[in-house]
Amino acid sequence: MVTPVTSLGRNGLYDWLIQRVSAVIIGLYLIGMLGYLVAAGDLDYGSWKEFMGCVAMQIVNTLLVIAVAAHTWVGLWGVTTDYLTSLTFGKAATAVRLIAQLVIALALIVYLLWGLVLIWGGA
Repeated sequence: MVTPVTSLGRNGLYDWLIQRVSAVIIGLYLIGMLGYLVAAGDLDYGSWKEFMGCVAMQIVNTLLVIAVAAHTWVGLWGVTTDYLTSLTFGKAATAVRLIAQLVIALALIVYLLWGLVLIWGGA
């Protein structure tokens, strides 16, 4: 039985909801950006910087970075708990799974912090 110790939500329902809500956010962002790029036509660096530098886009981009991190965590947590099992790794399965999840979590923390610095760091 898989315990919710390394799960993002409190149980499977919360993880499922996080996965679905984050997927909707990512999809809406993609549709919105594609619509903007088609409507804007020929973009130069100045107009792109102005667009991405406005507070509304900074908030939307922050929401996107958080949604991608949450979506990735829930998905990879599911993959690690499903495939890094005692059938594939024997008695070391728990250690291998926890190390893999630790590496994933650290990478996502770096991704989140880096994304927030890029979005809100200025310049």
